[in-house]
Amino acid sequence: MPSWWSKQQVFEYKAKITALGLLLCTQAYGAESVDVLHWWTSASERGAARFLQNKLLEDKIEWHDAAIPGGGGIGAMRVLKSRVLAGKQPSVAQLIGPAIAEWADLGLILELDNVAKANAWNKTLSPTVQQLLQHREHTVAAPLGVHRINNLYYNVKLFRQLGLAEPRTMDDFKRAALRLAAANITPLGQSTEAWQVATLFETLVLAEGGPSFYRDLFVNRSATAYLDPRFARALNRLRQMRAYTTFGNNKAVREQTWTEIAQQLANGQVGMVIMGDWFKGELLTMGQKLDSDFACTTVPNTQNYHLYSIDTFVMFTGDYTQQGVQEKMAQMMLSPAVQQGYNRIKGSVPVLRDLDRKAVAALDRCAASSWQTFNRGKQVQAPSLVHRMATDEKFKDAIVAQIQKFYLDDSISVSDNQQRMSAMVRALNIQEGNNE
Repeated sequence: MPSWWSKQQVFEYKAKITALGLLLCTQAYGAESVDVLHWWTSASERGAARFLQNKLLEDKIEWHDAAIPGGGGIGAMRVLKSRVLAGKQPSVAQLIGPAIAEWADLGLILELDNVAKANAWNKTLSPTVQQLLQHREHTVAAPLGVHRINNLYYNVKLFRQLGLAEPRTMDDFKRAALRLAAANITPLGQSTEAWQVATLFETLVLAEGGPSFYRDLFVNRSATAYLDPRFARALNRLRQMRAYTTFGNNKAVREQTWTEIAQQLANGQVGMVIMGDWFKGELLTMGQKLDSDFACTTVPNTQNYHLYSIDTFVMFTGDYTQQGVQEKMAQMMLSPAVQQGYNRIKGSVPVLRDLDRKAVAALDRCAASSWQTFNRGKQVQAPSLVHRMATDEKFKDAIVAQIQKFYLDDSISVSDNQQRMSAMVRALNIQEGNNE
């Protein structure tokens, strides 16, 4: 249970919901509706949300939008907590990773067992997706898509002009970066924003240690793993990557949004970007064409791995007056038309483990690689720390903050940072009663 919630607050919440339900029952409503809280605010994300909105309208269900800006959903989570405490919870909310179970522990999330059973989710969904939705043997969330985060994007026209091949290894990446710098082009588009720095770093950890070591660090929370030479290599690589962000017209390390960086790649101001596949969705929404304007591949040394984040919605119970429409929405989300249409716009891939030939053929090469790799199973999968798949918010925030601090402060050595992070992880484990 989240530390910010008390038994008294739960009691007050349920009392408010009961009162609100009685009020609503006295009012006449026409079309069914859902109030949807999420953090999709970029052009491509808004397009994906509109797609869902239009699909609901086909079933005469209105989508009342509550989009909260802020990278990684930080602002949305604050708004969700305040609304629930005030007894004004949304009927549907974007909630991902371990947070699903935390909210389900409070008894506030609608169980979707009827929908899941009727549509055989246990057979149609990828096992990792199916497991994420479960809480105490009940299905408590509905999935939309799987994002792959260990992606490398590059400007095709720049690479052709400079005679550069697609980077397959870290040496290839270095050669491309130096050639771009010599042409007065910033090799790597990157922000100093905490979640973006940490997103870059977690791909480097995966490249150096693979999924098993990644899980030791961020899922198993092994303090000794932070002293491992593989972690040191990832930190060194992060420092090297920062050196590639300040060439050409970009002389200063600075904070910028990921959508600004997407525009820079499209304009040829930067040569390469490491980011999740929502970045591809944004480029496509800008009118960029895959393999003619930009290309995507995996971060070097991660081609056989999948660093993932899964888009999911939960339904809040309230007084259960909206259960019918909530279940309709959950069922709609897993329909083939929605799985294909939504994920094409968002940049992600379907959560279904089996797709027909037509659906597979409709995937671009980046999406096909993502879907195929993810469905090889847990041995190649790594749940994203930064994007709320690996652990709780407190641990995630502590790791992300320290990585950003290291990235910005050259006075912190790699070995010192390893010691600091190991001690921090050990202290957090003790606070929460976890032992290695």
